[in-house]
Order: sequence, then structure tokens, then C-alpha cells
Amino acid sequence: MPIVRFPAAMKYYADNQHEISVSAANVSEAIRAVVARYPALKFHVFNSEGQLRPHFNVFVNGAHIRELNGMDTALNDNDKVILMASAAGG
Repeated sequence: MPIVRFPAAMKYYADNQHEISVSAANVSEAIRAVVARYPALKFHVFNSEGQLRPHFNVFVNGAHIRELNGMDTALNDNDKVILMASAAGG
């Protein structure tokens, strides 16, 4: 099963887990499985239309999903999906 990793700031909403295994064929299914398991994450990951928030980045095996097939990026059993909120500063 693919493994989904969370940033430290999101662990609070995921029972202090830093990663979980999910049964998913693609990135969209993986993220929805995580949100189904930890509903408190939904507000932080998805906007009111159910789309991934624009400040949220998703990587599969180190590659941003923008460089792959977006939310439809296929996943294999050993894949690592990393959820990461953008940070701004000045």
C-alpha cells in the first residue's frame, strides 16, 4: 500500500501520526482515504468545492504532482506520497 506522510503541523489533526498506509490507486484516492480516516484534516486539505487547496503541495516519490498526472497520478504499493502546505515568509 502507498504511504502518505504528513507535515509536523498536520500531525495534530491525524492523531499525531506522521505517516499512514492507504489503499489507493491514485493520489486523489489516497488523499480522500486520509481525510476519511482523519476528518479534521478536510478543512486544511480541501476547499469548499472539494478541490485541493492552492497552497497545498503533493509529492509522489519526490516529484510534485504538477509534474506528473496531477490528482490522477497512479500509485503503486511502495510509493511515498508527501502532503505539504506551502510556507510564506518575508
